[in-house]
Amino acid sequence: MTDGEFFFFNGHPGALEIYTALTERMERELGAYSVRTQKTQISFSNRCGFAFVSFLPVRRAKDRPKDYITVTFGLGRRADSPRIDAVSEPYPGRWTHHVLLASPEEADGELMAFLREAYTFAAEKRRR
Repeated sequence: MTDGEFFFFNGHPGALEIYTALTERMERELGAYSVRTQKTQISFSNRCGFAFVSFLPVRRAKDRPKDYITVTFGLGRRADSPRIDAVSEPYPGRWTHHVLLASPEEADGELMAFLREAYTFAAEKRRR
């Protein structure tokens, strides 16, 4: 983990454990990718961005846990899962999904299946 990633979690120390669980699974289960830390999000890219971590409030304040991260990923289809908090289609055939993670255990097989699909979708995006 880089200094930028640690700095991103200043003010959100409880969310760092969730992020660490997510990135450890990503490192084990995905191919090569780069990480870019910005002021409002951490981006994961291969050819293009495939996943993003932020504190985007995808749920109303009363429904959000104290510690959380929002994982955003893009797919070539609209995924259906009760865990997906918000979905939009910013471009035809490109769907953006937001999932709020409130514990390290939520970086599970279902989420990783979505991220593997997003990883492949981003890698092939310019080839289409």
